[in-house]
Amino acid sequence: MNLIIDIGNTCTKLVAFDGLEPVEERRMDTGDLSLLEGFCAQYPFRRGILSSVVSLSEELQRQLFSLPFPLMQLVPGVTPVPLVNDYATPSTLGADRLAAAIGAYCQHEGHEVLVIDIGTCITYDFVDSRGHYLGGNISPGPTIRFNSLHQFTSSLPLVERRGDTPLMGHSTETAIRSGVLRGIEYEIDGYIRDFLLKYPNLYVYLTGGVHLNLHISEKKCIFADDFIVPKGLNRVLLYNEERKINS
Repeated sequence: MNLIIDIGNTCTKLVAFDGLEPVEERRMDTGDLSLLEGFCAQYPFRRGILSSVVSLSEELQRQLFSLPFPLMQLVPGVTPVPLVNDYATPSTLGADRLAAAIGAYCQHEGHEVLVIDIGTCITYDFVDSRGHYLGGNISPGPTIRFNSLHQFTSSLPLVERRGDTPLMGHSTETAIRSGVLRGIEYEIDGYIRDFLLKYPNLYVYLTGGVHLNLHISEKKCIFADDFIVPKGLNRVLLYNEERKINS
C-alpha cells in the first residue's frame, strides 16, 4: 500500500492507496501531523510520497522522513513524472497543481483535460491530448475575495460564505456573498465553455474544498473528484517505482 501526504495552504491530507484506489483519508490543519503515526500503524505501507506547497519546519521534516518506509517528495522540474511539463518555469509550478494535472490525465490518456481546483486560490491547469502540461491560471479563491472586500474598504463587513445567494443581493451581506460566489461560478463557467469550444472532447475535473452550482449544459464531461491530487501523487510514486525496476 502507498501513503500519500498532501500538504496545502490550510489543510494536510493523508490518503491510503491500495494500487490505484484510495482506501481512506484523514485531514488535519497544515502544520499538524498528529494523526500520521496512528494512520501509518493502521496500514501496511510500503512506500509514500509527499507534496507540500508550504515550507516545512525542521520538526515536520523529522516526522515525515523518519517513517519506517521510503518517502519521496514531488519536486516540480526535478522529480520524473508521467507527463511532459512544458511550463516555462517548471520549478515554480505548485506541486499540487502538477499532481492534479497528472491525476486527471492518467484517467483519460489521449484526451485534453482541464483541472479546476477551488481552494485558497482557484487554479486552472490544462493538459493536451499528447500528455503535455501546457500551463494554467491562478485566481483568488472565495476566502481571499471575502477578506479583500472587508480589508480594502472602510465599510464592507466580512461575510460568511454559507448563506443566501440571490441573483441580486437584497442587503449588503447578500450582495457581497452573491457577488463573490456567483462571480466565481460565472468565471468557472466561462473557462469551461471557452475550452469546450476549442477542445470538444475535453474532460473537466473540479476539486477542492468549495462546491458550487454550475450552470453549463455540457455536464457529461465534468467530474467532481476530491482525490484528484492524491491520485496524481500516487501515479507519480508508481511511475518512479516502475522506472527503478526497468533501469
